[in-house]
Amino acid sequence: MVSRADRSRFAEWLWTVDHYLLAAFSLLMVGGVVLSFAASPPVAERIGVETFYFVKRQAMFLIPALTIMLAGSLMTPRMVRRAALILFIVSLLMMVATLFLGFEAKGARRWIYIAGLSIQPSEFLKPAFVILIAFLLSESGRRREVPGVLFAFVLFAVCAALLIAQPDFGQTMLLGLVWAGLFFLNGISWLIIMALGVIGIVGLFAAYAFLPHVTNRVDRFLDPSSGDTFQIDTAKDSFLAGGWLGRGPGEGTVKRILPDSHTDFIFAVVGEEFGVIACLLLVSVFAFIVLRGLRHASRDQDAFSRLATAGLTVLFGLQATINLAVNLHLIPSKGMTLPFVSYGGSSLLSSAMTAGAILALTRRRPQPSRGDVVTVSRLSPSSLM
Repeated sequence: MVSRADRSRFAEWLWTVDHYLLAAFSLLMVGGVVLSFAASPPVAERIGVETFYFVKRQAMFLIPALTIMLAGSLMTPRMVRRAALILFIVSLLMMVATLFLGFEAKGARRWIYIAGLSIQPSEFLKPAFVILIAFLLSESGRRREVPGVLFAFVLFAVCAALLIAQPDFGQTMLLGLVWAGLFFLNGISWLIIMALGVIGIVGLFAAYAFLPHVTNRVDRFLDPSSGDTFQIDTAKDSFLAGGWLGRGPGEGTVKRILPDSHTDFIFAVVGEEFGVIACLLLVSVFAFIVLRGLRHASRDQDAFSRLATAGLTVLFGLQATINLAVNLHLIPSKGMTLPFVSYGGSSLLSSAMTAGAILALTRRRPQPSRGDVVTVSRLSPSSLM
């Protein structure tokens, strides 16, 4: 046991980090590796690689992901901002390079090889973007001479343009929703809210009208007979086959013909092998993280920490919601991973960065008060400048 009188950095972290959030993130991270045993072998066999190829690669990224999450949770709000700025610049440069040097898969150019590894730069852009927007909005509220709102619009325009060029409309929509949510949380007039809503609706119609892959997916969702719906139909069959308790670990059969069972549709595999009850438990973990993160944000007196915590939590929860909704055929199909659970090194590391930043921003910071009594409060980012 670590004594509260211990003043080491580890002891301070142990007593100030949110243990429940840490446990929930760790549970999802380890659970993703466990679930890959059920979801990935059929895919590996279909493409002719070793049966546990994807399991081993997911496990290989687990240690770096844990390290990133724990290291991130040690940071101060000032360090979080600086790390986000560096990550944003690097990710932005990699996204530009991807348009010219990246490789194409499923009609999109979103990945680039670096040191023999396939990297998806947009995954790392997301948490950095949210933190920077939170900082810009908080600074514009604190100092009126800072054009934070203008810079926030410019950053979103640049990121959206690069994402659409790949094309990746799903990630564009995800970033747009979180970006608009941060403006709402920061307190803006209803006139601006309605204007942003109109812009969003116009953007959706424009995407449907001018992006063929978006048109096809929406048409297939509204009218299944208009195109190939094999994957989503198979996903629904997986849930029906699993019932309440599932067929048991390794006993699933529908998953063997589900093309993306280890990535976008791993939730369907959970439904077949472990049943509806296990699916509800998994959803409960995500819901707990979102509710607890927003609870922390609502109680934070510092504008930056409040906006960044809320934005990162919404980003994490909204991405999970989109993935789950696609699996249940509640929205048109979109290639978006389930954080920590779906296979993918870039997704796993990006989710770890998001989790580490949330843990860092929700930590309690001990500060000495008069009489050498230690009280607990959060450090204001401005006090760290």
